[in-house]
Amino acid sequence: MIHPTAIIDPTAEIAKGVEIGPYSVIEKGVSIGEGTKVGPHVIVREGTQIGKGCQVFQFSSIGEAPQAFAYRGEKTSLLVGDYNIVRENVTLHRGTVMGGGKTTIGSHNYFMAYSHVAHDCHIGNHVVLANGATLAGHILIENYAIIGGLSAIHQFCRVGTHAFVSGLTGVSLDIPPYMLASGSRAKLFGLNTVGLKRHQFSEVSMRALKKVYRIIFRSGLTLEKALEKVKEDEISQGPEVQHLIHFIQQSKRGISR
Repeated sequence: MIHPTAIIDPTAEIAKGVEIGPYSVIEKGVSIGEGTKVGPHVIVREGTQIGKGCQVFQFSSIGEAPQAFAYRGEKTSLLVGDYNIVRENVTLHRGTVMGGGKTTIGSHNYFMAYSHVAHDCHIGNHVVLANGATLAGHILIENYAIIGGLSAIHQFCRVGTHAFVSGLTGVSLDIPPYMLASGSRAKLFGLNTVGLKRHQFSEVSMRALKKVYRIIFRSGLTLEKALEKVKEDEISQGPEVQHLIHFIQQSKRGISR
């Protein structure tokens, strides 16, 4: 299960059924959960915890020091959940003290080749980063979001649940939940209809979200006035609309439109 050329610090916690390939390096204090497979030529740095059932492919760098000028070698961490797939040459960096000290990744996520997660990012569950997708520091990605290939997201941005960011997109403002975004500077192009249907959203929910989209993003009203109009409508009572409203109200960088 563990190749004889792998270098594993004796303090690392390696659970039952873990596979570690040739020439991989597991540093001190690392924890790897049951059944996880680490391919050849992978490095897992100090401060990293990986859950069970994950797959880490060759040449990936897991838990490396953050690319932050303020970082001075402090002990920080990368926490990875269960059943994540990390393809070739993926880089996942641990946190910084100023950002809370942790980069966190949930479960059942798919990181395609050459994708990058920077320091202090927080990624939910069932998220996809396509090939070459790049997250700067301090980014929040909610559950079921999909980030297209060769896209780039500015630090401190948020991407809402079930949102779809198309390939080659530059994201500098928050992407609201359930929306489709595209462009060199991301703009919204309606609901992520295909994704919502795949996850069996009801017709009632989708009609409500479409109506809210038109009010907030296509009516010409200011954001404040649009939100007031939505709250006055009975459609605002649904959980999806409530989450969308809350997401917009909590924005610090501003909302893509």
